[in-house]
Amino acid sequence: MAFLFILIAAVLASLNNFFLRRSIDAGGTSKAYLVVQLTFSFLVMILLNPVRTDNYAWNSTAVELGIIGGILLGLLMWSLGKALEKGPPGLTFAALNSSSVMPGIVMALLFGSALGHPYSIWQAVGSLLVILGLFWAGWSHSHSHHKVQWAFLASFAFIIHALFLIFLQWWALLLQSSTPLSALIPLHVDAGTVQWFMPTILFIAALLQIVIYLIRVKRSPKRVEVLYGLFGGIANGACTFFLILAPQYAIGWENAMIFPIFSVAIIVICNIWGQMLYQERVNWKANAVCVFGLLIGTITWSALS
Repeated sequence: MAFLFILIAAVLASLNNFFLRRSIDAGGTSKAYLVVQLTFSFLVMILLNPVRTDNYAWNSTAVELGIIGGILLGLLMWSLGKALEKGPPGLTFAALNSSSVMPGIVMALLFGSALGHPYSIWQAVGSLLVILGLFWAGWSHSHSHHKVQWAFLASFAFIIHALFLIFLQWWALLLQSSTPLSALIPLHVDAGTVQWFMPTILFIAALLQIVIYLIRVKRSPKRVEVLYGLFGGIANGACTFFLILAPQYAIGWENAMIFPIFSVAIIVICNIWGQMLYQERVNWKANAVCVFGLLIGTITWSALS
């Protein structure tokens, strides 16, 4: 079930990227798009959580943790946008997506197999191939030289993205309320009162983008930015819902590979529509290396476990 949820999230994330591309093609900017997109994502998340479940119970711990998640997501959006302005997009996305292998490693080191986060040599090999494939694909699309400022921003985006994904897996572990976990994390969250966790994340992220936009741009979003931002907001809100849900359903060996699968699936799907609609040159060999890494990290380990 976790892999199904993460694949659905990847499809929705790819749609979001497509709407961003269409908005820019129509004369919009990424800053305005993100403001509209995250605002609508917040509204979609309210519909998917408290409204859908008819549960409006307020849990202060869940909201406080949601604020932390929202700050991480907001910083991620800011650093990614700046990195794309300063350096090669291919390598920027490669650096960002390669951080998806970190949650499995960190969670295994912190909690281990006893709390559902095992890590094997096969998963390490598979993750390494995913990283190599992502950077190969990114390098083949890059035509500008490295800059110190870009390197700093890309590294910062890598760290923040890794922290955000680790945070989501830690949240999923926290909801299990297992006895061994309570000794390591002195927090208890009732799973029935966490419906405002996801909306809080997107509210804080949207608020940060609005502040940045008002300081830097100081104009109302164009009609095309609002239109595509609305579509992107629906896709991104639903994507975030499944992205947060997937770790809660992951078991054992799945925990280490769900986010690498998410990153690779986004790259492959975006490459498909990029080639079909924009006649972009795609390094399918690099994509194949990524997929092969996922096969080693998932199928081999699941067969041995």
